[in-house]
Amino acid sequence: MRPLIRTARCCLLRARVRAMATLPMAPLAAASISSSASSSTRPVFSSSRPSRLLLARFFPAAPAPVGQRGLRTSAAAAAAVEVGGVKIARDDVVKEDDPTNNVPDTIFSKIGLQLHRRDSHPLGILKNTIYDYFDKNFAGQFDKFDDLCPLVSVKQNFDDVLVPADHVSRSYNDTYYVDSQTVLRCHTSAHQAELLRDGHTHFLVTGDVYRRDSIDSTHYPVFHQMEGFRVFSPDDWSGSGMDGTAYAAADLKKTLEGLARHLFGAVEMRWVDTYFPFTNPSFELEIYFQDDWLEVLGCGVTEQEILKRNGRTDHVAWAFGLGLERLAMVLFDIPDIRLFWSNDKRFTSQFSEGKLGVKFKPFSKFPPCYKDMSFWINDAFTENNLCEVVRGIAGDLAEEVKLIDNFTNKKGMTSHCYRIAYRSMERSLTDEEINNLQLNVREAVKNKLNVELR
Repeated sequence: MRPLIRTARCCLLRARVRAMATLPMAPLAAASISSSASSSTRPVFSSSRPSRLLLARFFPAAPAPVGQRGLRTSAAAAAAVEVGGVKIARDDVVKEDDPTNNVPDTIFSKIGLQLHRRDSHPLGILKNTIYDYFDKNFAGQFDKFDDLCPLVSVKQNFDDVLVPADHVSRSYNDTYYVDSQTVLRCHTSAHQAELLRDGHTHFLVTGDVYRRDSIDSTHYPVFHQMEGFRVFSPDDWSGSGMDGTAYAAADLKKTLEGLARHLFGAVEMRWVDTYFPFTNPSFELEIYFQDDWLEVLGCGVTEQEILKRNGRTDHVAWAFGLGLERLAMVLFDIPDIRLFWSNDKRFTSQFSEGKLGVKFKPFSKFPPCYKDMSFWINDAFTENNLCEVVRGIAGDLAEEVKLIDNFTNKKGMTSHCYRIAYRSMERSLTDEEINNLQLNVREAVKNKLNVELR
């Protein structure tokens, strides 16, 4: 196995990741609960960890997209991308010989693209507009990070932000594991503790994040987040007539209401109480926009335990997190999340640096093609695993995977029927191409998920 790091600086980074990854990963379960991180139903963990054989069986690396299978040359394997000085090769992320690895080539291909750093891309335009707000209202206070390596330890991604050991997000069905102690970050909060230890008290972190998820117009396994964080000392709230928590909550709401007006104009707003493991109290900000209530972001007052662990015992802080794609789809009228990854000039030429809210003009009228697939599921089946297999075959030609029927027979066997929508945003698909895709999807679902096709 080749080392992840190619430079002395990166050796230190990887050593730090490994050193921090000291807590065991929680075991996988067959039960499921709902998670606010996704609209899909997600499995939780039970007391028995699956064998390495089972992990290899149900979470293999997905095959390359049609037209690319069998083309893994030595040059492709050696290709590396660089993020924040860290050189990452395919073999460092896609490890067929590690049963705990569930990262497919389709995910590795997105590492290093960093759409949020392209000033004329909708995500870069939105990021810079948010930067402008903080620069104007908090001149010189907030440090900005948008080039941090997405490979982090389990400890950084979960334990450092108090995610419980049995939380659904730790599941192999939800998170991309490079190995048992290293993941592709699920959220930009994975860098929170390290930045605090390094002495930063006001910071914005933007980056690509990775989650195994469903296939539809608003979900994609790679998307982009921004996290904001601000620390207060006792001197900040003394004399205010409020305790530290109340003071931080009031400042947080004032700051984010200003941000919402900066992005959306004079809109009606409301605060909704919610739950996050790393903040208390926790809120969601909603705005009334285009005749509906839209969730803009989640936020809250940072749990004291996080501050204590990182040298800020007598302080309080607030944090917020927002999804760039979610807001950009609304601000730019972009109907499908796959479009953010398009290099088609009919898409990219519509946006310019500094111009927020230019309305996207659709250029694709190509119809979708629907194919149904029915099979008897097993106890290990999850919809996220199915979507991962479909993506591995069809790539971004898979527009939606939707459960349209399920039933359980007298023998207790459960059948699911899924409808797969295939559509290119840029061209018409041929009947032969679609039929070959569906044939390959059926074969992969049967072999990789160990289900019986009907």
